[in-house]
Amino acid sequence: MKISFHGAARTVTGSKHLITLDDGRKILLDCGMFQGLGKETDPLNRNLGFDATSIDAVILSHAHIDHSGLLPVLVREGYLKPIFCTSATKDLASILLEDSAKIQLSDVKYANKRRIQEGLPLYEPMYEERDALATGALFEERNYNQWFQVIPGVECMFTDAGHIIGSACVNLRIKEKGREEIRILFSGDIGRYNDAILRQPEPCPQADVVIMESTYGDRVHDHAITPFDTLYDAITHTCINKGGKLIIPAFSVGRTQEILYALNQLELENRLPDVDYFVDSPLSKAATAIVKSHPENFNATLQNILKVDNDPFDFKKLKFIRTVEESKMLNFREKPCVIISASGMAEAGRIKHHIMNNISNSRNTILFSGYCEPMSLGGRLKRKPKEVKIFGLTFEVHAEIAEVSSMSAHGDYNDMLHWLNAQNPDVVQTVFLVHGEFEVQQAFASRVRSKGFKQVNIPEIHESFEI
Repeated sequence: MKISFHGAARTVTGSKHLITLDDGRKILLDCGMFQGLGKETDPLNRNLGFDATSIDAVILSHAHIDHSGLLPVLVREGYLKPIFCTSATKDLASILLEDSAKIQLSDVKYANKRRIQEGLPLYEPMYEERDALATGALFEERNYNQWFQVIPGVECMFTDAGHIIGSACVNLRIKEKGREEIRILFSGDIGRYNDAILRQPEPCPQADVVIMESTYGDRVHDHAITPFDTLYDAITHTCINKGGKLIIPAFSVGRTQEILYALNQLELENRLPDVDYFVDSPLSKAATAIVKSHPENFNATLQNILKVDNDPFDFKKLKFIRTVEESKMLNFREKPCVIISASGMAEAGRIKHHIMNNISNSRNTILFSGYCEPMSLGGRLKRKPKEVKIFGLTFEVHAEIAEVSSMSAHGDYNDMLHWLNAQNPDVVQTVFLVHGEFEVQQAFASRVRSKGFKQVNIPEIHESFEI
């Protein structure tokens, strides 16, 4: 049996791990899109690293595009078999993939205007909306904590990862002729044990091989400052004191709902500053509706809040922006306001246009709410440069650049080690660290080894290992 790593290998995006059985059958764990890697991004996304038609089943840990975004490419290249996931992941991934197709088309059209003028070859989107719809038809939902057959000889069980609605750790039992059963555990993305909205990550059954994310393997989240207070201070400073706009890049699934929940709590506490609040993302509106439709994923605290507040993601001054025209009008607005828009790394979607139109005004603030790949627009802005390129044009950076460090959906290294504590290190043959920057992974590998796990590997892209 082999495991090969075709994404999220010494980087944080493009999750894509392939298990090849002794008889040649193949199971793909996630099929994510690379994001924010500069000129390397497009070539990486257009080369899966394997033949799509050779795959016998796909198991999807959760809906985020860096885990699901290349599924339509897989389908476009001939994959027609099941994609197993939880119910909430099926709902979210369906709308995210359709939106991804639309964003690609929009961004390609915008970029090609310049390329036509410069006589350069035109870009093509990786897939179209029809490919996303065809992918949605292959989703097969499964419940948490119930074993099901993936292919003959391979069983899977989802356990709650606590990362976003529907996120799961993937537990596999593989029995091949002539050898003992192999148990493989794929963490997906591990959430936090004190999340404001979701249940905490569940302990997973004992595994022989662990494939584990390591995004924040060198970081401990600051629990002393709440996101409620950070948002209150940012809104007051930017909108009330400076009279500017607070621009918040946020992923449509997970982060946007957490921000809305925090703002709703400020309103309940009579602390919400009196300005207008806009969510400029049709996808975020649809995603928020899906999150509301899966309260079974909420933690006990939010379950109790629902008894007195039937919509913890809404408040009086909130408006969802629908059309492109409405979105453009926000750029001409002079009154202070808060604009929440996707994506969180500012690599695609309407947020790039909002940053482009507001980055050079010192009254404004760009407030990042989570991890950004270093080469992404968000990652570059976090380094607080004097100027930045957006859509090929150079802009001076006069807006303040800030961050809500206490609002990540990824667990820190304490959370990840807590999750790993369910595994007996004497039984685990190998831990593979994925979904992290190499320097961070090296630091986390030392922590994992200190817990008694003897074999810890950090795979390179397309590297293969015998199990």
